[in-house]
Amino acid sequence: MTLLIENIRWLVGTHPLSIGRLKGREISHLPMVENAFLLIDNQRITRFGAMSEPDRPTCADAYIEATNRAVLPAFCDSHTHLVFAASREEEFEMRLKGMPYETIAANGGGILNSARKLGAMSESELFDRSWTRLEEAQSLGTAAIEIKSGYGLTVESELKMLRVIRRLKETVGHQMAIKATFLGAHAVPTLFKDNRKAYISLIINELLPKIATEGLADYMDVFCEKIAFSSDETDALLTAAARFGLRPKIHTNQFNSMNGIETALKHKAVSVDHLEVLTENEVHLLRNSSTIATLLPTAPFFLNDSHTPPARQLIDSGATVALATDFNPGTSPSVSMPFVVSLACIRLRMTPAESLNAATLNGAAAMEVSNDFGSIAVGKRGRMILTKPIPSVAFLPYNFGTSWIERVI
Repeated sequence: MTLLIENIRWLVGTHPLSIGRLKGREISHLPMVENAFLLIDNQRITRFGAMSEPDRPTCADAYIEATNRAVLPAFCDSHTHLVFAASREEEFEMRLKGMPYETIAANGGGILNSARKLGAMSESELFDRSWTRLEEAQSLGTAAIEIKSGYGLTVESELKMLRVIRRLKETVGHQMAIKATFLGAHAVPTLFKDNRKAYISLIINELLPKIATEGLADYMDVFCEKIAFSSDETDALLTAAARFGLRPKIHTNQFNSMNGIETALKHKAVSVDHLEVLTENEVHLLRNSSTIATLLPTAPFFLNDSHTPPARQLIDSGATVALATDFNPGTSPSVSMPFVVSLACIRLRMTPAESLNAATLNGAAAMEVSNDFGSIAVGKRGRMILTKPIPSVAFLPYNFGTSWIERVI
């Protein structure tokens, strides 16, 4: 089946297929074609260009008229915790009354709270709730998404989460790309609070072999933070994961700088995520690496944390920057990539071009799917967003809080 979109006011993100990521200030350039057409055949982009081209295609099985509208590549959300049992609005109220997130977590809230709720829920119900969230993400323009485990913290519950992610992937089929990440090292369970080594041994000797046998994960992630795992523990866990073919990612520098960046680069991590707290030396290290700095601006926003990721410093230094939602029930209960793009401009001082590139092409690179997603290029999948009539491309992040999406293609 062929689909022809005509009279597109702005066809946005027309990066060449050969460009898989945008490093440093390259992210500031957002190429586009004005008054354009786009042809999709068998779900792949086969041609695009200006309406003035004399030999442009005019026949197709279906048509979309895009006068005064923009078409842009669908979002690539490379950091979510979409599979969880229940919301945590009671902790939201605690924070509003002055209790810090780290204190809530130390008293059995946070991740441990979600783990208790998830352990009591059936796999079938967990899938149903997660499927509803995935549909919402798709309606908000997301076409590629990474989903982490980490709210299980037992062998049974972690495997349950990863099997739900696999079922989501099977159910959504070609409509979305889903990457699965094993995050058993998200927190130390209460049962192991006095024997951390035993829990790490459980991950390495029981969970990793079972995950590898069933092919349940693409990546291994570790929360390297004072309330979670040290850099030495992170190093040991990622070393073990490599033996089972899992590529490394790291949560780090959310609250503290504690050698997480160095550990990530030692293992050639695909991405390091959060980075609300960074030293100048850490920025320098990221500049000279292939590891992607994935920024999650909604997390410090929701926590009302004064620390925000130093996007300007990272971009200006030459690092590769991506944006993601960090969708989770405790610290970022929103799956809206449009809001992330707006917040990146408002709080991180990124330009509209930078934020859109970071949420599309660089997000795809952080999931290693940029051959298929993240830009408008011949050969890529025809996953894109048709906007409502808009006055300019900069209007998209400017008009936060109101949906500018007319249709997800």
